[in-house]
Formats: sequence, C-alpha cells, structure tokens
Amino acid sequence: MNAKASIETINSVEPVADTAAVERSMPVWLVNVSQFLLHRALPPVLVIAGCLLLWEMLCAAPDSSLPAPSQVVSDTWELIVNPFYNHGGNDVGMAWQILASLERVAYGYTLAAIVGVALGVLVGQSTWAMRGLDPLFQVLRTVPPLAWLPLSLAGFQDSNPSAIFVIFITAIWPVIINTSVGVRNIPEDYRNVARVLRLNGAEYFAKIMLPAAAPYIFSGLRIGIGLSWLAIVAAEMLVGGVGIGFFIWDAWNASLISDIVLALIYVGIVGFALDRLVALIGRLVTRGTSGA
Repeated sequence: MNAKASIETINSVEPVADTAAVERSMPVWLVNVSQFLLHRALPPVLVIAGCLLLWEMLCAAPDSSLPAPSQVVSDTWELIVNPFYNHGGNDVGMAWQILASLERVAYGYTLAAIVGVALGVLVGQSTWAMRGLDPLFQVLRTVPPLAWLPLSLAGFQDSNPSAIFVIFITAIWPVIINTSVGVRNIPEDYRNVARVLRLNGAEYFAKIMLPAAAPYIFSGLRIGIGLSWLAIVAAEMLVGGVGIGFFIWDAWNASLISDIVLALIYVGIVGFALDRLVALIGRLVTRGTSGA
C-alpha cells in the first residue's frame, strides 16, 4: 500500500514538475505574457463570450423586441467602421459624439477636482469649517444630479455650461469627503515632525499633508470620474447638441435600438477607460498606496 501510494504521489507531482521545467526553458517575457493571458485576460473573455452567446440565444427570435448581437453589428456597421464622419450639425460619427462629451467632462471634472481638494483640506484641517460646512455638504450631495439641471439652465442660459455645472456639482462631493477624511487621518507623528522642522504652511501642505492624504484624495477622484461620466450622459439627453447622451436620446426617438445598444457599449468602454486612467495616475503619484 505504501509503495502504491508513493507511485501515485510521484505521478501526481510529475505534471507540475514538467510545467515548471517548461516555464524555466521559456523566455521571461513569454512567461509573463502567458501568465497574463491565462490569469487576467482569459476570465473576462470567457465571461463576455458567455454573455454574448446568452444574449444571442434570447434575442434571436424574429418577434424579439431587442436586437441580438449579430443584428446590432449588422445595423450599426457604418457607425462602427466610420466613427469620424461629419455631415454637419448633429449628424456626426460616434467618435465626435464621445469626444464632445469627454470635453464637457474634462472641464467639469477638473474644476471639481481643484475646488473639491481645496474644500476637503479646509474641512479636514479646521474643526470650525467642518462643523459649519459638513451639514451643508451632506444635504447638497443627496440632491440627484439632474435636479440641478433646470436651475443651471436658468442661471447660465446655455446648455453647454449647464452640462458642465451638472458634472461639477456631481463629482465634487466624493472629492471633498475623501480629501477631508485623508487630512484628518494624517498620523500625529507626521504633524510632530512638521513642528520640529518648523515647516511653514506651504511646506507642510506640500511635504506632509498632500503625500499623506493622497491615497484618500485619489479614491475620491476615482469615484468622481465615474459620477461625472454618468452625469454627462444623463444631462446631454435633456440639453441636446452633440454628445453621446443626446445621440442615445435621438436614436430612441428614431426607434434605432441597435444604435442605442452600440452607444451603451461605447459608454461603458469609455467609462472603464476613465476609471483605469485615474487609478493609474493614483498609483504613480502615491507609489501604489492609493489602493486603486
């Protein structure tokens, strides 16, 4: 029994040893690529393929109210292969629609990041500011983004700055909250070092506060960019003009369901890319301590 068990144990170990020997004989870059494909790329590919197959099976019937993936590709092929066409007015390709939305997001999100970090530092540093402003922030951040749109339209009398304001007011709250939490959680040892070194306000801000609070700040910025992209798509459905949100609403009015599906796919991909971009910047700035 012992000899048989030993043979079975050896047989079970041999494939692992063979695999390890094969990996050692491969170039390092090839091993890294194979590991990435196996552990990082393959799982999402399999899940997406399974979802597409299920979608095709559920919507392939002629009486289905929603198009199958094959029909979406067939109906929107011109939009896919020619994303940069420009026929004037609102009749432009998907790339121009997305770029118009991204431009608005860039303005609103940048403004929210600057103002949000400044207010977050103020609230985190000052007990009086926290007691005075925190209740106001907690009330305003619960207002739905689109509820601000009529007020912004009345104030700006223009759809473009109104959409930018909606992005700003949507993205600023997680930046303020996370920044203030990060500032309040700066270790007391860091503050003592600043006192010993007699750092002035600017030096303390640049050398102590920002590096210590950076992981929290980038967590808020990452949440904010996602909310910005959600807000702009919803706002553009109402304010009109060139933009992916208005494209979706216009396609709905024209009963072009396949166009809507394609636009939603692009919206998801762009939103994912924006999130990854902010996460990457956070890792670079905080040297991997942001948890992004």
